[in-house]
Amino acid sequence: QVQLVESGGGSVQAGGSLRLSCEASGDAYSRTRSIAWFRQAPGKEREGVAYIYTPWGTTYYADSVQGRFTVSQNSAKNTVYLQMNSLKPEDTAVYYCAAAAVRAGIDSWADRRFYNPWGQGTQVTVSS
Repeated sequence: QVQLVESGGGSVQAGGSLRLSCEASGDAYSRTRSIAWFRQAPGKEREGVAYIYTPWGTTYYADSVQGRFTVSQNSAKNTVYLQMNSLKPEDTAVYYCAAAAVRAGIDSWADRRFYNPWGQGTQVTVSS
């Protein structure tokens, strides 16, 4: 089973940028078809942020981050990135990446039940 490790979180001021990384272990990445980024703020449900279908590079985004966040991949490094620009205080959360062995659709990619495994999460804090 693929194992995922997130990195790149931190604290920034509103308007700033961060890039998160999600590295998948070894050759299991080649069997992964979907990687998604989720986030969970204190007291809130975990929500889907962005998704990439790794064979084709197809991407989906939550409305709240569309135009500000970009998901991409470097297959040679078994890594998916989340570039976050124009950050807002409401983007403050623990960010998780998650993988699935099949493709998600536009109506299902944000359903956390679709994914296993998950990374351990990385904290992003945006101050006003």
